Amino acid sequence: MSAIRLCLTDPALRAAGLVMALQGAVVCSFGPYFSTLAVNSYGFGDTGYAVLLALSSLVSVSASVIGGIRADQTANRRKVTLLAVLSLILGTGLMTLSPGPWVFALAAALLIPVSSITFGQVFALARLAATPYPPDQRDGIMAVIRALFAAPFVLVLPLWSLAFAAGASVTLIFPVALLLSAAMLAAVLRLWPADGSTAWDDRPSGLSFRAALAEMGRLPIAARVVALGAVTGASTVYMAIISLVMIPEVARSTADVALYVGLVAGLEVPFMLFLPNLTRGIPRTRLIFVGAALYGIHVALLPVLAGSPLVWILVVPAAIGGAVTLTIPIAYLQDLLADRPGAGASLMAVQRLAGDVIAAACFAIGTSLAGYGTVALLGVAASLIGAAALWVADRR
Repeated sequence: MSAIRLCLTDPALRAAGLVMALQGAVVCSFGPYFSTLAVNSYGFGDTGYAVLLALSSLVSVSASVIGGIRADQTANRRKVTLLAVLSLILGTGLMTLSPGPWVFALAAALLIPVSSITFGQVFALARLAATPYPPDQRDGIMAVIRALFAAPFVLVLPLWSLAFAAGASVTLIFPVALLLSAAMLAAVLRLWPADGSTAWDDRPSGLSFRAALAEMGRLPIAARVVALGAVTGASTVYMAIISLVMIPEVARSTADVALYVGLVAGLEVPFMLFLPNLTRGIPRTRLIFVGAALYGIHVALLPVLAGSPLVWILVVPAAIGGAVTLTIPIAYLQDLLADRPGAGASLMAVQRLAGDVIAAACFAIGTSLAGYGTVALLGVAASLIGAAALWVADRR
């Protein structure tokens, strides 16, 4: 509760939390329907979707790494974040004004992924703003900020469920995302601490881009980032198949997709908030392995139970496992580069790239061999292998 209170009363943490919540609202509006828009609405097919997913991941991580290193080099974190938000506005604006297959490809593979810089910079801001507080409260602060990203899923996705049930087009997500992006821009302009006038010391790193990149690429760091990417790749597989397995042929619809994703995210929030207290003293890698196993139950059984009422039971292991695998790695990655908050935060993007590439490979291989059930099993296997490798590496 003290972490929640700090995030409400500290101006910088409050700004970070608001921007994170707005970005969560954008992601939960777009993420669950990326696959169905690419495959069904704009005719790219399974292979085309896999290509778009890989491209968007590559752009996302490249932008996040470049933005994180640049923010460390200049200490101009607010300017870097503004550029990312403007890219999001451009992408959603183009799809609002002139929707079409190639505009969708541009927005989904380039403009919207560039905005992922915001995610890392929010955590960099939160880490810097948390430095005056006791170390045992910092993990709690990060958990609250991460929970604020998931909180909009509870509110926004049920609204989408009602809208789609009433006959709204899936493409309505873009004008709504445009409004949310404009709110993000206003929040950064008005609330984000101005560069050079923060209450904490934020000096330029003095490292060249090549030196900063080499620091991030050292084997002990890179290997752990890839292993964590494999762990969280299961969540990318889940997002990829959810709207493809809940289809009219099994008596499901887009409204069911929104409800399911909303329930998972809604249950994740309280687990994220209480996780630091419940797991104090337990090694992080052990927690990540347990979380991966729980989350794997949900991903593996989702295609099997999609048409059954039992599918709704899966939201419980999904929420518990997701709270662990989405929260614990944040502090773990930041500690790998503790003196470089921008680069440390951008490791989350590298982790996501590793996860997305692994998920894209699972999707391509699984659909070519059998179907979406095989995609799920491959994603779970990769997640458990990554969690086990991380556990073994840290024990040594």
